[in-house]
Amino acid sequence: MRQAYRTALVTGASSGIGESFARLLAARGADLVIVARRAALLDGLARELVERYRVAVEVVAADLTDPAQRGEVEERLRAEPVELLVNNAGYGAFGAFADLDLDDQLREIELNVTALMRLTHAALPGMLVRRRGGVLNVASMAGFAPSPGSATYGATKAYVAAFSESLHAEVAGRGVHVTALCPGFTRTEDDGAANLLWLRRADVARAGLDAVSAGRALCVPGAQYKAALPALKIMPRTVLRAAANRMWQQAADSQ
Repeated sequence: MRQAYRTALVTGASSGIGESFARLLAARGADLVIVARRAALLDGLARELVERYRVAVEVVAADLTDPAQRGEVEERLRAEPVELLVNNAGYGAFGAFADLDLDDQLREIELNVTALMRLTHAALPGMLVRRRGGVLNVASMAGFAPSPGSATYGATKAYVAAFSESLHAEVAGRGVHVTALCPGFTRTEDDGAANLLWLRRADVARAGLDAVSAGRALCVPGAQYKAALPALKIMPRTVLRAAANRMWQQAADSQ
């Protein structure tokens, strides 16, 4: 059964795919809670969405790597439930693991994994009681293959994909949809034309919203990435590692 969500909380909503989620949901008539660190960008987006779509938009400026600020968002989800939680906030550092700052990579795990898990845990029990709701977790194609040069990022996205698919199975038949959105390379700063490699952020957000509404466990936007996923699953890991390492070395040499 497809679900139309009347209320939603979107993390990482100040730019990129998160901003596209917010715009698409507002266009569909959903009242929003938008969460990110940059209050000024959130305020501007909120004003635009209220004026254009006549929906309610609540701004929550919070750094989800900070336990106290994250805790306020968790409490908001418990006290004033939403029908859809979009766990979009995340980032990745590029470089050899041994050369990157460890604390920065731990913050990456805190945002990409811990915050996502904690917000899901805050929202999901109430959805199950009401037998209605959705959780859309933004993973990545990087979660399905070795990621030299972004080892921590790839590992966090593998967690998100596995976590989401497991939750999807746990709540099946209980009125709640959990979906992992796994895009490939996506233009996050503008909505330029899509091509063989790069996806448009609005197309990615739309695919994810349609997938969670329809109750699909996994969403891979873009025909090129849909075609690549089966190959990633059956290709020998030694071949996959070698190919990924060549790509990483070429990228590192070009910097």
